[in-house]
Amino acid sequence: MPDGADDAPVTPPRREILTHPAFAYFWSATTIRSFGSAIAGVAFQVLIVTVLNATPVQISALSALGVVPYLFLGLIVGALMDRWRRQRTLVITSIGRAVVLGVVPILLITDTLTFWTLAAVILALGVLTLFADSAAQPLLPRIVPRESLVSANARLGQSTTVAGTAGPALGGLLFNLVGAPLVFVFEAVINATAAVLQSRIRVVEPKAAKREASRHIGHDIADGMRFTYRHPTLRPLAFSVHVWFLGNSIVTTVFAVYVLRDLALPAWAFGIALAAGGVGGFTGALIAPRVGAGLGAGRAILLGRALVVVPWVVLAAAPLTADSGIGVLLIVVAAAQFLYGLAMGIEDTNDISYRQAVAPDAIQGRMNATIRTVNRVVFFFGALLSGVLMVWLGYQWTLGIGAAVFTIATLLVAFSPLRTARHGDAAP
Repeated sequence: MPDGADDAPVTPPRREILTHPAFAYFWSATTIRSFGSAIAGVAFQVLIVTVLNATPVQISALSALGVVPYLFLGLIVGALMDRWRRQRTLVITSIGRAVVLGVVPILLITDTLTFWTLAAVILALGVLTLFADSAAQPLLPRIVPRESLVSANARLGQSTTVAGTAGPALGGLLFNLVGAPLVFVFEAVINATAAVLQSRIRVVEPKAAKREASRHIGHDIADGMRFTYRHPTLRPLAFSVHVWFLGNSIVTTVFAVYVLRDLALPAWAFGIALAAGGVGGFTGALIAPRVGAGLGAGRAILLGRALVVVPWVVLAAAPLTADSGIGVLLIVVAAAQFLYGLAMGIEDTNDISYRQAVAPDAIQGRMNATIRTVNRVVFFFGALLSGVLMVWLGYQWTLGIGAAVFTIATLLVAFSPLRTARHGDAAP
């Protein structure tokens, strides 16, 4: 077992997870950052479209910059997180985000905001977010006992879902009320506040094991990949989530186009449908600990994988047209989004918690980075594939293919040792 795997923090179980001071700071920082990211996402979109008047090619390029750091640095950063202090990394990245976001008002006021300066800002934020996310997931098992990981991830999932649902509306309102410069000043303050909260987390992180002089980071990356893809339950979990990301890239790319263009659903109704997805996600995260405790980690993940197939099958097969009426369309689309969010809320919490519990501390960063990086690569190419499918086959057939891919992800769990895995069995 790698060094540091058996000196996990000991904290009394069976307490409300937010009563753990270290997790309370971690949760608070994560929550306000989630709200900040949702607000910033809207602000950046408005800037790109209305201030820069970017072309479609430029918009696509700016969107891709958010994924590029994962493609080129994901595995390297994951390996570094098994060498570096993860809490310190969180604090530094939050300060870095505050500085980068603080540059945007200066660019606006001095009239120097261009495609290239904004691209540099977005790329810098993408790199900092990669480091932050790579540090956060492996740090959590050091903050809370492993038997409390499901509860901790459920709380994080609930607040993230609320932020993702309410944040965009709040961002649009702030942009209209105070203007772009003050919105980004507010964003900088949010990240600075997150840095203060993260600095107050009390956690013992073991020193990284001494490495041979001839051993470079490539060896660490290879070890992480071997651990992930040779583990009897992590291997099917990883392959299942990779396939899930392929299906998700297809359906999320085509969904908005199908609903807004083909079904001609009004923007306000589309917003309500997306909000229903947020409610579903919150509900799923709320019940995820009980589902995981009752069914076991494997069956809870299987349930989430299976449920996510249903809404996309319905949307692919339902005889919906623009003449079906706004009421009928809204009910079907909102119900589909609710079930989609519910499924993700259940499986995300149990999936991430099981991963964190099954891996020794010394390889947490590499294991999470391996899965996360491959997911991003799959999503990137899946989004491109969905565009081709929409042109060749149409919207509903493309949704049907997405549902079929989700089905494959479900079967990978159903016919593997992961199916019977339980959270309590995972602790090293």
